[in-house]
Amino acid sequence: MTEEEPRRGEEPGRVGELDVLRGFALLGILLVNAQMMASPYASLGGGPTASGADRAVAWAVTALVSGKFYLLFSFLFGYGFVLQRRSAHRAGTAFAPRHLRRVLGLFGLGLLHAVLLYPGDILMTYAALALALYGLRDLAPRTALRLAAGLVLTLTVLLLGYGLLTVAATEPVTPAAYAPHAARTVAAYRGSALPVLGVHLRELPAMLRADLTYAPDMLAAFLAGLAAAKTRLVERRGRDARWLRAVIVRRLPVGLAGGVVTACCANGPLDSRWFLVGHAVDVLTAPALTASYACGLLLLVRGRAAEVLAAAGRAALTNYLTQSLVLALVFTGYGLGRYDRTGTAAVTAGCLVLYGLQLAGSRALLSRTRYGPAELLLRTITLARRPAPSGCASPAAPPGPPAPRPVP
Repeated sequence: MTEEEPRRGEEPGRVGELDVLRGFALLGILLVNAQMMASPYASLGGGPTASGADRAVAWAVTALVSGKFYLLFSFLFGYGFVLQRRSAHRAGTAFAPRHLRRVLGLFGLGLLHAVLLYPGDILMTYAALALALYGLRDLAPRTALRLAAGLVLTLTVLLLGYGLLTVAATEPVTPAAYAPHAARTVAAYRGSALPVLGVHLRELPAMLRADLTYAPDMLAAFLAGLAAAKTRLVERRGRDARWLRAVIVRRLPVGLAGGVVTACCANGPLDSRWFLVGHAVDVLTAPALTASYACGLLLLVRGRAAEVLAAAGRAALTNYLTQSLVLALVFTGYGLGRYDRTGTAAVTAGCLVLYGLQLAGSRALLSRTRYGPAELLLRTITLARRPAPSGCASPAAPPGPPAPRPVP
């Protein structure tokens, strides 16, 4: 989700695929965050007055989107870590101080984002896990993948065990029973700026605990990205149509089946006691659906569409923060105060409009400058100096025609 090093030197013209993936992932992040920022009933699949259309859209977002796009961003973060390390080596600069400054800058941006805009921020967690990733930076690709698999399996078992205990020993939480708590949250979010800040601070510890719970899953995706970058997976396979199709054929059925089970547990027909069981299934199967999405995008998107997505990906941090700002202005007392007044279907339609505007805006912005505002700030912190002006950024190289399958 953060800016990368300049696209020069070791992989000329080939990091466009990463930018395309990052730009696409922004849509999934927006759809999930918008549900959470629009209503207190998002985790229950809709409030007592939700329409059938709203429940159907929420169910589909859970099945197809939730957990998959943060996973893609995490994979790209690990991939970018290796690229940044190579860039520091080429520049003859010590990587450790640069990485530490970057982590501190990312944490600071995340803290401001969590307090001011959305307590479900992911940047602080990324910053903390980036320190762990630095300690694991020299793992061989196969070892990194084994550790990643171990983390995923361990978290799956823990969530499944606790989830089954929850099913056996507790009563379901209904929207009606949740209504008193929801009413207090609604009143705060529809108030002035001060109550909004207050509810952010109250919700932040719970959000951080949730991030800590799923930190092994994010670290596993970091490690997968680390291993992929060390083997130059995207550079070797990003335009290999036969390989991309094979991944989709193998992974898509598993990912879709897991998404359906997750949505049934989180959004019905199963009740709220099954929530953690559904998330255990999601942790185990979401990587398959994420990989299918990534390969399908690289297989299908070409030309102008790829350039547009790549521009959004190069300004991913700016776009992520802008999404939260717009949603806060729409749903909280910062602006229109539409919290719990807009159905999930309408929220999703609005997200598509906002995403389209971001695609157009990113392309226009990066036709005039190399970095988005947030990327420029983070890069300045990382380098401990303002980057030298370099004129307009050239469009990222989009994926071209499929290359012949490499000979083993």
